[in-house]
Amino acid sequence: MSNLLRFFNQADGNFFLFGPRGTGKSTWLHEQYPLAAWIDLLDSEIKRNFLAHPERLRDFVAANMEKRVFVIDEIQNVPELLPMVHQQIEANKDLQFILTGSSARKLKKAGVDLLGGRAIVRTMHPFMASEMGDRFELAQSLQLGMVPLVRMSAEPEKTLRSYIGMYIEQEVKTEGLVRRLDDFARFLEAITFSHAQVLNVASIARECGTTRNTVESYITILEDLLIAVRIPVFSKRAKRALISHAKLYFFDCGVYRALRPAGPLDSREEIGGQSLEGLVFQHLRAWIDYREADLRIYFWRTIAGNEVDFVLYGNDGMYAIEVKSGAAVRAEDLRGLKSFGQDYPEARQALLYRGKERINKEGVLCIPIEEFLCRISPERGILEAG
Repeated sequence: MSNLLRFFNQADGNFFLFGPRGTGKSTWLHEQYPLAAWIDLLDSEIKRNFLAHPERLRDFVAANMEKRVFVIDEIQNVPELLPMVHQQIEANKDLQFILTGSSARKLKKAGVDLLGGRAIVRTMHPFMASEMGDRFELAQSLQLGMVPLVRMSAEPEKTLRSYIGMYIEQEVKTEGLVRRLDDFARFLEAITFSHAQVLNVASIARECGTTRNTVESYITILEDLLIAVRIPVFSKRAKRALISHAKLYFFDCGVYRALRPAGPLDSREEIGGQSLEGLVFQHLRAWIDYREADLRIYFWRTIAGNEVDFVLYGNDGMYAIEVKSGAAVRAEDLRGLKSFGQDYPEARQALLYRGKERINKEGVLCIPIEEFLCRISPERGILEAG
């Protein structure tokens, strides 16, 4: 899979490139900028040198001026470099600086805005099905996820199991983000039951035997490490009473399944359904970012229980998308979309299901989910058939 074409495009000028570990940021940059001057802040010696003297960046740039492009990998490891990068950008307008990061925590504290808007922010996501082409298999992808580090491994299942351990060891533990790693490990298991679900912080706190504030801080850590995302309820021009809590998704369905404890009492259908919804979610996120679409992802749920899994809304349109794991579309599967359509007739609607044919049922476009995933790409609209 090392020769797969990524949809992520080069950006002009200076930019931050964020994305969870293993999504292929460094690989892509080495391919696109083979002659760039490189500072790898995962290297402990290099990290120590720049931590002790961030001003050494001036000497490094001066010694490599002919390379024109400077990549600082995992900038969050030495956020003190940000002011120095800002100085170099101001002093050398014809140079390009690319800063990668797999955690936003330290950068938020240091202030990414120190670059004064001189660098745009881009994100790299796990593989999309259309990037993998005929190597994409739905069942395998639901099990292993789409993280390039995992899918390109000779032992993908083993790599997936160790993936979160890598984060705990290299980010949470090393940086002292939590007092007790055992408490955080229990939280990680508990929070998997909230994947693709409305988030109930109080319930998670009770299950973990801790406080709401602690759970909230742990969720923020997951967000800062780019492992999890919260999406809000869509309430614009609301005509019905809506719930107020956000939904939570892990950034990759394989990571979710690797973390999710399973036993005789756990429903395979429930886990599979949440994994399927998560796979759609990560594709929608990637499509929006790679297409640079002016859209945000929401969900919709009324107090009465009508729900739409994903609402995409912004200057580039309005879409309502429901995900069902059944192989046939039942009348009750359409209830949420039809209710949403009554309130928002301008929204384009679609139901994704495990069947084999595109059908129109009661005015709702129903698309086989595998077809949807394989066709969605930045070059075409989200519901285009071609």
